[in-house]
Amino acid sequence: MQTESLDKNKIKIVLLEGIHPSAEKVFRDDGYNNIITAPKSLPEAELKSTLSDAHFLGIRSRTQVTAELLEHAPKLNAIGCFCIGTNQVDLTATKIKGIPVFNAPFANTRSVAELVLAELILLLRGVPQKSAAAHRGEWQKSATNSYETRGKTLGIVGYGHIGTQVGILAESLGMQVQYFDIENKLALGNARPADSYQQLLSTSDVVSFHVPETPETKNMMDKTAFEHLKEGAILINASRGTVVDIESLSLALSNQKILGAAIDVFPNEPKSNQEEFLSPLREFDNVILTPHIGGSTKEAQANIGIEVSEKLVKYSNNGSTLSSVNFPEAALPSHAGKHRICHIHKNAPGVLAKINEVFSSKSVNISAQYLQTDEAVGYVVTDIDQTSSDKAFEVLRQIPGTIRTRILY
Repeated sequence: MQTESLDKNKIKIVLLEGIHPSAEKVFRDDGYNNIITAPKSLPEAELKSTLSDAHFLGIRSRTQVTAELLEHAPKLNAIGCFCIGTNQVDLTATKIKGIPVFNAPFANTRSVAELVLAELILLLRGVPQKSAAAHRGEWQKSATNSYETRGKTLGIVGYGHIGTQVGILAESLGMQVQYFDIENKLALGNARPADSYQQLLSTSDVVSFHVPETPETKNMMDKTAFEHLKEGAILINASRGTVVDIESLSLALSNQKILGAAIDVFPNEPKSNQEEFLSPLREFDNVILTPHIGGSTKEAQANIGIEVSEKLVKYSNNGSTLSSVNFPEAALPSHAGKHRICHIHKNAPGVLAKINEVFSSKSVNISAQYLQTDEAVGYVVTDIDQTSSDKAFEVLRQIPGTIRTRILY
């Protein structure tokens, strides 16, 4: 059980992996000055030492937050993933310890969409293989397998924030857009839903994936899917490395089943820029290979820094957990003139009643109260009079099932 109060001078914030300076600026502008930054992920021993008294942690994709690591971070209040994915964090372990995890699902949308659009134009024109040949001294001036985008059909698998942006941009080039998603999604522009995944594959000139990593999406582009794919189509994956089976893609390229591909994410990626990138796709001139840079633009990184750090500041200042990926979501107003007590506990019957019994027994006047729960955790936020917060706070810590309590002045 952890207890924390808000004192910005004592709050330690750790930002790793070269997170954009915009993140640090958000913290400092709000009065937080105890900030540790590092350009890379830290070695395990150093990471444990650094987190031993840290309250907030910011990471990108390389730092692995495991249940074992959390045992060495007893004061950790929240984690910010300055990217879209959260696979690097044990979301169950963090939830059990009352640690919300935040990410940036929107900030790099435009950057990924623009990369996909550029790749589909280059691949339809056959530029990658012509460029590779020119580097070898070969002159391949020909219109063979070179096409305009206008009138072609783009099939988008996963019609979320990025997928919809890709569709809008593609329509501006005169493309027909269809999409497949496991949920019913409202079409933007003139896009239309495909009848099925197989129908989308068989009728699209370009297929672009924009899905999360789940058991359902693993190898969803496998040998069978390639058999459904339209002859001479183009494949683009800027979502997750496990979505496309690389062996099946290599076979489709060798058999000239597809015109080309662009792959930004891979099942196994180098852990650093110094490690060699190994892939059977390296032999194909008609494949654009990029090192997981879909969101790697200056604009996207600056926006991500702002988006995630603002969520962490808001949680630190007033307890709001809106858009947390592993925690009950509570959108909370300011608490001017009141003390706010945040109580995180195991989700069990009767805890709210026990919390309110404490306030009643201490003659504490409740100004406002908010409750959100999920299957494992309950989150109760109570605004009370300033003069009575300390005595109630100490008793609340003793309620059975309490995971963490915070008092915000």
